[in-house]
Amino acid sequence: MSRSRRIRLQVFRTVVFVLLGAFFLVPIFAMFEFSTRGATDTAPRTLVAWQTIFQTPDLVAAIVASLELAVLTSLAMLVLLVPTMIWVRLRVPAVSRTVEFLCLLPLTIPAIVLVAGLVPIYRWISINVSDSILTLAFAYLVLVLPYTYRAIDAGLGAIDIKTLSEAARSLGAGWLTVMVRVIVPNIWAALLNACLLSVAVVLGEFTIANLLNYENLQVAIALLGRANATVSIAVAVAALLFAFVLLVLLSFVGRPRTGVLRVEEPVIWRAK
Repeated sequence: MSRSRRIRLQVFRTVVFVLLGAFFLVPIFAMFEFSTRGATDTAPRTLVAWQTIFQTPDLVAAIVASLELAVLTSLAMLVLLVPTMIWVRLRVPAVSRTVEFLCLLPLTIPAIVLVAGLVPIYRWISINVSDSILTLAFAYLVLVLPYTYRAIDAGLGAIDIKTLSEAARSLGAGWLTVMVRVIVPNIWAALLNACLLSVAVVLGEFTIANLLNYENLQVAIALLGRANATVSIAVAVAALLFAFVLLVLLSFVGRPRTGVLRVEEPVIWRAK
């Protein structure tokens, strides 16, 4: 590549990065500026709205509930999808299209239609099992399937899963060992991406929780916005920053380790 072309490419990348950064950061900065306004236009900046977040019991309860739902949904997603997708790829690849269709189906169904079908189920659950907000994890598991399926599928497609499993099986490993100790470490970055998508969807969900009369983070923000707009905006900014921190941590955790590989001399077994 010539020097002039390399410079033009670098300038293009810089312009795109600046424009996309401004597209995301300017609204967040405006929200932060609004959340720090004083009671009047001439009043100094204050962080009272941010301090009020932890002084509102209902808001704290909604935040804790949303975080618990994010963890439960992510764990349920991993337990359901990872063994299923590995098993389908290894033993019954003919039904992979069917599994993909079922996982992507929630994208084509509006949330209001999902709620119409979930209302009788959740009415039975609230009467016979529990009326806790954590039961929303079942509904959220359906919502995150399209996004997490694509992330895990990309990770499985990047490795030779059949060769790895056959090599492990030939050495005496069981199917559980093959999944946990052979395949999962090779798709660790894909699993982290799937968990991040799951957390982002759960923390941003509003329609299902609101229509089923549960108060999660987004419902609490909407209710609080009617009484105190600055506090609701502060919570929204905090949720965005939390997702950003998760993304940064994911980039470090999922990065392959660099270092010197120490090769040991093979051990030769001799029959006595």
